[in-house]
Amino acid sequence: MDSVRSVARSAPDTILISTVATLVAIGLVMVFSASSASAVALHHDAAYFLKRQIAWLAVALVAAYAAYRIDYRKLKNLAPLAVVFAIVSLVLVLVPHVGKLANGATRWIGIGPAQFEPSEFAKLALVLYLARALSMKGDKIRSLVGGIFPLALVTGILAVLVLKQPDLGTASLLAATAAAMLFVAGARLEHLALVGGAIAPPLFFLIRHDPNKWARITAFLHPWQDPLDKGFQIVQSLMALGSGGWLGVGLGFSRQKYFWLPEAHTDSIGAIIGEETGFAGIAIIIALFVIFTYRAVRIALGTSDRFGFFLAIGCMTTIVVQAFVNLGVISSSWPVTGVPLPFISFGGSSLVTSLVAAALIVNIGRARSSPVAVRSREGTVLPPYARISAAVRSH
Repeated sequence: MDSVRSVARSAPDTILISTVATLVAIGLVMVFSASSASAVALHHDAAYFLKRQIAWLAVALVAAYAAYRIDYRKLKNLAPLAVVFAIVSLVLVLVPHVGKLANGATRWIGIGPAQFEPSEFAKLALVLYLARALSMKGDKIRSLVGGIFPLALVTGILAVLVLKQPDLGTASLLAATAAAMLFVAGARLEHLALVGGAIAPPLFFLIRHDPNKWARITAFLHPWQDPLDKGFQIVQSLMALGSGGWLGVGLGFSRQKYFWLPEAHTDSIGAIIGEETGFAGIAIIIALFVIFTYRAVRIALGTSDRFGFFLAIGCMTTIVVQAFVNLGVISSSWPVTGVPLPFISFGGSSLVTSLVAAALIVNIGRARSSPVAVRSREGTVLPPYARISAAVRSH
C-alpha cells in the first residue's frame, strides 16, 4: 500500500520536562538529606553521595540530550544489537572478578568508583526490542506461537540472567513491562495468562527454596513477628512514614536515616521523604508520576508511528511501574525488593536510564506525522494508533 508521510518538529512537551526536572531536583535534595549521616560516618563528608549524584546527573543529561536530539526511528535497527549487548553484559556480571559484589548481589561491572549496572540498561534494551518487534508484527501478535512466544523468550532470557544476580525486583519489572506492551499491542489475554501460568510454578519453586527470597515474602506478610531481623526494613520504613504524619518532621530532621533504615538514600529514600515531608510530600511525588504517565500516554497516542507508539509506552511503563513498586515496598504494600525510585534515588545507572527513557518520550512527542492510512477488514481507512486502540478495546 502506498502512503505518504510528512514529518514536522513541534515544541517539546514542557509539562513532561518540568515534571521530570522537579523529580530530579527533589532527588538531589533528598539524596543529600538521606545520605548525610552515612556519608559523614563512612567518608567524612556529608555531601559525598550528593557530589557523586551530581556527577552522574551530568552524564545523564548528556545522554538524555543525545536521546532527545536523535531521530528515534534510527533506534529501530539498533534494537537487536542493544539486546545482544544487554545479554552479554548480564553474563559478564556473573563472571568471577568481573562482576562487582555488593550487599550479597553481583549487579555491577566497572573499575573503581566508575560502575555500570547492566540490568538498568537491559530494561531500556528490552523496550527498544519489543517496540521494534511489535511495530512489525501487527495482527500476528494475536498468535501464541508466532506472536507472543518469541518475544516472551527474549524477555525470559534477560529476566533469568537478572534473576541470577540475584535481582528478583528488576526481573519482575522486565516481565511487567513486556506484559504491558504486549497487552497494548493487542495480544490475547488468554495467551498472556497462559505464559504467566507457565512461569508461575518454577518462579514459586525458586522463591520457596531460596531462604532470602522466602524470608522477604514471610516478612511482607508478618513483619512484626521478627521486627529485628527479617521484618526490620519494613518495620523501620513504616516507623519513618508514621513519624512523618501529615507534614513531616522537617527537611533534614529524619531520625531513621541514622543507621536505622537500610538503604536510606537508595531503595528506601521514599520512606525518608515520608518522614521528613509527611503524607504531603509522598502525595506530591505520586502526583508527579501520575502527571508523567498522563503526558507520556498522550504523546504515545498522538503519534502515527507504530514504533514510536510502543517505544513511548514501554519507556513510560518501565519508569512508572518501578516507581510504584518502590513506593509499595516502603508502605508494606509490596514485598521488599531492591528497586530504586526513578529520578530520585541515589544511583548513576538508574538515573541515566530513567532520563534517557524520558528524553525518548519527549523526542517522540516532537515528531508530528500525518497518519499513515491502512485499511481495516471492513474497508475503513484507519491510522495505526486507531488500530492499536481498537485492539485494546477488543479485550
